[in-house]
Amino acid sequence: MRSIRAAAVGAVTVSLALAASACGGGSSSGGGSNDSPKTLTYWASNQGASIAVDKKVLQPELDKFEKQTGIKVKLEVVPWSDLLNRILTATTSGQGPDVLNIGNTWSASLQATGALLPWDAKNFAKIGGKERFVDSALGSTGAEGKDPAAVPLYSMAYALYYNKEIFADAGITKPPATWDELIADGKKIKAKGKSPLGAEGSNLAENIHHVFVFAKQHGADFFTPDGKADFTADGVVAAVKQYVDLMAKDKVIPTGDAEYAQNQSVSDFAKGKQAMLLWQSASANLKSQGMSESSYGIAPVPVQSGTPGTGTQINSMVAGINLAVFKNTDNLDGATKFVKFMTSDAEQNILNTAYSSIPPVKAAQGEAAFNSPSNSVLKDTLAKSAAALPQVADESQFETAVGTAVKDLFADAAAGRAVTTESVKAKLEKAQQQMPAK
Repeated sequence: MRSIRAAAVGAVTVSLALAASACGGGSSSGGGSNDSPKTLTYWASNQGASIAVDKKVLQPELDKFEKQTGIKVKLEVVPWSDLLNRILTATTSGQGPDVLNIGNTWSASLQATGALLPWDAKNFAKIGGKERFVDSALGSTGAEGKDPAAVPLYSMAYALYYNKEIFADAGITKPPATWDELIADGKKIKAKGKSPLGAEGSNLAENIHHVFVFAKQHGADFFTPDGKADFTADGVVAAVKQYVDLMAKDKVIPTGDAEYAQNQSVSDFAKGKQAMLLWQSASANLKSQGMSESSYGIAPVPVQSGTPGTGTQINSMVAGINLAVFKNTDNLDGATKFVKFMTSDAEQNILNTAYSSIPPVKAAQGEAAFNSPSNSVLKDTLAKSAAALPQVADESQFETAVGTAVKDLFADAAAGRAVTTESVKAKLEKAQQQMPAK
C-alpha cells in the first residue's frame, strides 16, 4: 500500500495528453478505436469472499456475453489492496484493461487523469439512458458539473450485522441504535466471553468509510466547500478519535483487529467469534463462509442519538462499484456493449443477488430478491441516510493519507499507547501535509 499515494499524486496531476497512452491499446489520438473488435480485457474488483468466488459468479455471465456478441472477455479479479495502485499505474503505463471496476469513491480522482471515457448523454443513450440509474448512485460517478467518469454497477450501504445467539446469551433484546448503546451492549457481551465488534484497522478504505460517517455525525467534513483538505477541524478530530476509541478507550474492538486488512473481521463474525460487524452488504460474503441468514440480524449503523437521516444523522457512505472504460480502448464499441450488458435489468438482478448488493438500476430494484428485510435496511439507508464521499480530484490521496493516519492510531491503541485529542490531531496534520498543495 505504501506506493499508492505516490502513484495517486502523479495520476491526478497528469495531463490529458498522457491519457492517450493509457490502457487497452487504442488509437494514437487517445479517442478509442475498434482495432480489436473480438476481445476485451476486464478488471473486476474482489466483491466476494475470495477471488475464486468472484470468478465463479462472473465467468458464466462473461460466457453469456460472448455467446450474444462474439466478443471474448478476458477476466482478472484484482484484490482491493492492489486495485487503486494498479489502476493509477495503468493510466500512465499504457498497460491495462479495456473495462474495469472502480470503487465509486475514486471516480473524481480517476476522472481527473483524463484516462476514462466520459459518459455524456450520447454514451448513456447507448446503454439505455442515464435515467435508468438511481440518483444516489449517479452522485458518486465524478465531479459535480462534469459528465460521469463511470457507470454505477453495484450499490451498497453499511449496516450493523449482529449475532442473534450471542445477543440472546448476553440478555440483549434489540440491536443498538446509538454508539452509547453499542458500547453498553459490548460490555455485556465481553462479560460472556465474546468479542463485541469487529474492525479492519489496517484496511485504509474501511478506515476512511467509517471516519467519514463519524465526521458527518459530528457535523464536519474533510474538505472545505472549495475542495481544500480540512483534516484538523474540531469535528473531524473528534470523529476520528471516537472511532479509534472503540478500541482504545471503550474496548469493544479487540486489539488484534488493528492488524486486519482484508475480510478477517467478516470471517471472525461468520465463525461466531465476534458479536457485531459494521460492513457493506455482507450477506453473500457471510453465506459463502457458512453462516446462515437466520443466525444474524441486520440493523442500521448507530448514530449519536435519535434515528438515522440527513445531516448529523448520516450513518453510511454511499458505497458501491462503478464500471469504467479506458477512453483509448481498442474495442470501444465492444466496451460499450459490455457496459450495456452488465447494467441490463437481467444482469443487474443476477450480479447484485450474487453479491447481496443493491442494483443501481431502478427497474432491477423492484425484483423480489432486493425487497427482503435485510435488503430493505440497505435500500432505506441509501435512500435516506447515506452521503457520498467527497467527489474531488484529491479523494484517492485523502483515502491513503487519512486512512493511514487511522491505521497508525489503531496501532497505537493496540500497543497500549495513549490515543488523545492531541495525538489524533498530530496524525491528521501530518496527513494534511501529504495532500497536494492548492
